Amino acid sequence: MTTPPLIFDRALWRKRLARAARANGPCDFLAARVAEDLAFRLAPISRPFPRALDLGSPHPAISQALAAPGRLVFRAAPVFEVSGSAPALVADEEALPFAAQNFDLVVSALSLQFANDLPGVFAQVRRLLAPDGLFLAAVIGGQTLAELRLCLAQAQDEIEGGASPRVAPFADLRDLGGLLQRAGLALPVTDCDAFTVRYEGAFELMRDLRAMGATNFLAAGARRPLRREVAFRAAALYAEKFSDPDGRVRATFEIIWTSGWAPHESQQKPLRPGSAHMPLSAILGDKSRDD
Repeated sequence: MTTPPLIFDRALWRKRLARAARANGPCDFLAARVAEDLAFRLAPISRPFPRALDLGSPHPAISQALAAPGRLVFRAAPVFEVSGSAPALVADEEALPFAAQNFDLVVSALSLQFANDLPGVFAQVRRLLAPDGLFLAAVIGGQTLAELRLCLAQAQDEIEGGASPRVAPFADLRDLGGLLQRAGLALPVTDCDAFTVRYEGAFELMRDLRAMGATNFLAAGARRPLRREVAFRAAALYAEKFSDPDGRVRATFEIIWTSGWAPHESQQKPLRPGSAHMPLSAILGDKSRDD
């Protein structure tokens, strides 16, 4: 078995989350949006999910959205918090301390895009879920901060003669369903919530990223500070390429939702190949051939 590549310095990520929490309060508009969407997605499901785990979500709004009568919510947080509505411990999603089949619902929001071994995390989640348990995750998608990524790369190329990664590579919608199936989760579903946030300029966007604890912590060069002249050139390029008539600039955010179920005999099963009772041509209204 090969060791997954080290893409993220997760210890540095946790330090930056803790720093953001100690500041004037984290920037939480993404967490608020995801928490609202999470409640909407769980509402039509009739199962009670008496044992729920908030896995690695960096903001307590997620565990608060999970609260329901008769449901015990436990939180595995990336950093220690003195506040929150759920019992919590500090845990790493890549090395979970819980017993098998200990939860009926596992939710993770705005965290797993920073896992170095996402297939391994999914396999651990499968182990944690009781039969017919649900896994629901929201991860940052690949189109997020596309504008900032482009402007930083161009500014670095102009000033330093080459670009180094400053914005993390994010998940791809097409890959997540396959990873769920590989982990042994059934009925995988993925969908995307893409939206635009407007800022006065690139530095205001960077300020929000810092307040989320989401500044650069790539293992390759994460501790190398961004040069001042590169930052100002990137901000100028941003205003030139991605501003609206009122002067404000656009930033794309993409949240990919993915879900899968621990297998159970009550779940729908795909039909056996060749078991259909009606030919496809009849469904499509194809009169050109006689089946």
